[in-house]
This record gives sequence, structure tokens and C-alpha cells, in this order.
Amino acid sequence: MTTDESAPQRPLVFAHRGSSAAFAEHTRAAYLQALADGADGVECDVHLTRDQHVVLLHDANLDRTSDGTGPVAERTLRELRHLDVSSWKGARIPEAYGARTEQLLTLPELLDILRGAGRPVKLAIELKHPSPYQLKLEDRVLEVLRSEGWDPKSSSVDNVAVSFMSFSPDSVRHLLSSVPPEYICQLVDDVDIRAIRGGLGFGMITGGAIANLMRATQAEGERILDNGEVGLAGPGIEYVRRHPAAVQRWLASGRRFRVWTVDSEQDVALCAGLGIQEITTNVPARVLSQLQVASPQGR
Repeated sequence: MTTDESAPQRPLVFAHRGSSAAFAEHTRAAYLQALADGADGVECDVHLTRDQHVVLLHDANLDRTSDGTGPVAERTLRELRHLDVSSWKGARIPEAYGARTEQLLTLPELLDILRGAGRPVKLAIELKHPSPYQLKLEDRVLEVLRSEGWDPKSSSVDNVAVSFMSFSPDSVRHLLSSVPPEYICQLVDDVDIRAIRGGLGFGMITGGAIANLMRATQAEGERILDNGEVGLAGPGIEYVRRHPAAVQRWLASGRRFRVWTVDSEQDVALCAGLGIQEITTNVPARVLSQLQVASPQGR
């Protein structure tokens, strides 16, 4: 039986902060599980510590995902090592996935995990802004990657293919001075003013000002994609639903899509049907199973 090479390939599956439905996000356990799940790649968010180490955490503050509190940027790596970043999830970590004290990861430590996969793996690094270190975050990430043997032309470290993402147009344009555009992803999402005012605890005036700034940032990100300045478009799944014309325009112009966070069967099917090339999910094993049943020819 022959395989039809013209048949559409399934989307590549990135584990969002690792297999973060199974284990606490950004932990050693989450990334080891992502590799065991067969994810094509993993996604991470990075911040700088006070002593300029690149650490894997989503929030600028420690409160949600650790037993610590306050800004990440005000702690040294040594201080962060003393925090518990996994117990909040309530999942027992198998011995093979490391002790509780080994769950916080730096970027070089994540690269070591991915090097050990024994196969090609993709790594999507999101640079988080606003950062108190501003664009020094990008410079430090690139410095760390170079020290690990990163090749800018192929954007790879050994078996690991690296790409970069940010919602910040300033971050994206700064990266373009050192990274080929095909490895840079402009993230975009709709601004929800109700979440800003309510869920984030801001009042009407402050929330409105922040919403206006976020709208301007979104518009600039959309212009970057319209102008073809980068090779990757990174909308959220809600954005994909609400802006089909923009999605089709960017797909038709050659932008590669990486959509987040795609967990439900309906959203996976939507992305596959649109021809989305990459999806980011908290449940990579389940998504891979669905895609492989729908597209038995594989990749």
C-alpha cells in the first residue's frame, strides 16, 4: 500500500509549557512527559532573574505557580531553587521525573532535556513582556543559546530546532536583527477589556488605559504579519474563530501558523481543517491521537 504524498500533513503538536494538563506547567516533569507523549515540540515562557539567568515561568510574579510571592525579576536563581513550583498542581511526580527540588528549569536545563529525546524536537520560546529588563531579555536569551551551540542560520542546537515568539512588536523587531524571520512568531490575541478591569483587578480608568495600549500592540502585531516581516503567525484559538478573514489572508500570503491553546476535539478539527501547520496544547498525547486517526498518513 502506497502513501499519497500529496495528502495534507497533520499539524505539528507543541506541548504548551510541557504536558501541563498532567504536571505543573514548565516543570521538568511536564517536559519529560511531553517527550513521552510524542510531542513534536514544546513551548516555554521565559523571564530573567535578578542575576540574569533565563528561567521558565509564565507569570512575572511567583504567586500562582509556586509557594513564593513577588516578582521573578527580584529573585536570584539560587532563591528560586528553594521554591516549590510543582505541588500546587496536586499531581504526584514519578521518581524518574526528578525530585520536587529539581522541577524549576532554566533554559539550558530544558535544552539538556530536549537533547536527550533521541529524535528531532522543536522548541518555541516566548519572551514575556513587559519585562523590567526590557529588550535585555532577548539579548540574554540569544547569549545563552549561543553558549549552548545555537546556529543562527538554521536556528538549531543539536537536535533542537528553536523558534521565538512574543506579543511585543518591539521584541519581534529586535529579534529580527539576529534571527531569520522564518523562525520568529508574532503572537496576536483579542483584547478583553472586561478581563482587564475585573479579572486583573484594575478599575475603569486604569483598565481602559491598559486596554488601549494592548489594542495598539495588537494592531502593530497584525501589521507585522500583514507586511510579511516574520514567517510565523501565532493567534489564539479564539482569534482564529473571530477573525477568519485575517487567518485566510495570512495563510494565503505564506505565513506559517502556530495556534494556541488547542485542547478540545472541536478546536483540533477546526485547525486541521483550516490547514493550520502547528498547534499548541496542554494535552499533546490526546491531540496526537486524534490527528493520527484523522490523518493516518502521518507527517
